Amino acid sequence: MKKPAGKPKLVRKHSKKAGLPPGTLVYVGDKEAEQVRITYLDYDEQNFREEQAKQIEECFALKTTPTVSWINIDGLSDVSLIEKLGKQYDLHSLILEDILHTGQRPKCEDSDKYIFVVLRMLFYDEESQAVESEQVSLIIGDSYVISFQERIGDVFDQIRDRIRNGKGRIRKEGADYLAYALIDAIVDSYFAILEKIGEKIESTEEELVGNPSEKTLHRIHAMKRQMILLRKSVWPLREVVSGLQRSESPIMRQTTEVYLRDVYDHTIQIIDTIESFRDMVSGMLDIYLSSISNKMNAVMKVLTIIATIFIPLTFVAGIYGMNFEHMPELKWKWGYAAVWVIMLSTAIAMVAYFRKKKWF
Repeated sequence: MKKPAGKPKLVRKHSKKAGLPPGTLVYVGDKEAEQVRITYLDYDEQNFREEQAKQIEECFALKTTPTVSWINIDGLSDVSLIEKLGKQYDLHSLILEDILHTGQRPKCEDSDKYIFVVLRMLFYDEESQAVESEQVSLIIGDSYVISFQERIGDVFDQIRDRIRNGKGRIRKEGADYLAYALIDAIVDSYFAILEKIGEKIESTEEELVGNPSEKTLHRIHAMKRQMILLRKSVWPLREVVSGLQRSESPIMRQTTEVYLRDVYDHTIQIIDTIESFRDMVSGMLDIYLSSISNKMNAVMKVLTIIATIFIPLTFVAGIYGMNFEHMPELKWKWGYAAVWVIMLSTAIAMVAYFRKKKWF
C-alpha cells in the first residue's frame, strides 16, 4: 500500500477547467502518475485470469464475457485512454469528466447500464504523520467493475488475494458483490487511520497536561486539518452506501444489500469516531491556551510576590539613602545592623503571611 507524503490539501485547484464546455476531458489532479498501468482480473467460480494490459483495447472484449471482470486503471493523466474506454463501455462524457476531476465529493449516480460511484481512499504517512486522500471512481456494470485511481497502489490487495485463491464468496458472486468488496476495503482502511490518529491525540493530551510547547500547538493545528479532511471524505460516504442500498437498478441484487448494510453501519461508526475526535481536538486547543495562560499567571505571581517583598525594603533603603545632614541614626553605632534587622524581619513576615494565605 502506498503512503504519499505531504500536507493534505483542503481546497483543490479548478483553474484547468475554467471556461471549458461541460464534458470536456481534462485531467485535474495534484500529481500525474509516472505511468498508466492497466490490470484486469476475469473470473468465475471455476476459472481465473489475471493480466496486465499494454493497451486499453485488450479490455474491450471483457464487456461481453459471461464471467466477472475487474478492470483497474492506475493513473489518469492519459486522457485519450479514458476516452477510448468510455466509448467502448458507453460512459457519458460528464461521467468521464468526473473521473478525471479528482476533487469530486463522494457520490453515487445510477444509470440504466451502470452505476457510477466516487469514493475517497485515505492513507496515513508514518514519517510526516499526515493523512493523504486519493479519489477512486467505480463503474459498476452487469458483469464488470472498472476502477480508476490517481496513482499506483491501493488498499485492495486482500481482495485480489481472495479472487486468486478462491477464498470466501467473491468468486461465486457477481460484479455487485465485487463492488461491495472494494467499497468495504476502503471503509475498513479508515479504521486503521483513526487508530493512528487516536494514538496521536492521546500522546498530545499527555503532553498538554505535562509541558505544552509551541510544537504542541502546531501538532494540534495539523490534527484539526486532518479531521476536516476525514470529515469531507466520510460524511458523504453515508449517502453513497445508502443510495446503493436503495438502488432499483438490476445491477445491485438483493443478496448484496445485506453486505451494504454492514458497510453503512461501519460508516456511521467512523463518522461518530471522527466527531468525537473533532471535539477532543477542539478541547485540546482550549486546554493549550489555558495551560499557557496558567504558566504565565504562575510566572507573574512569582514576580509580583518578589516585587511586593522588595517594596518596603526599597522604602527603608530609600529613606536612609537620603543625604540629609541631621539624621540621628546615621551616627548611631548599631544603626547599620538595626536597618538590616528591620528589613529582614519585614521580608520574613511578608513571606510568612503569603504562605498562610496559600498564595504560593
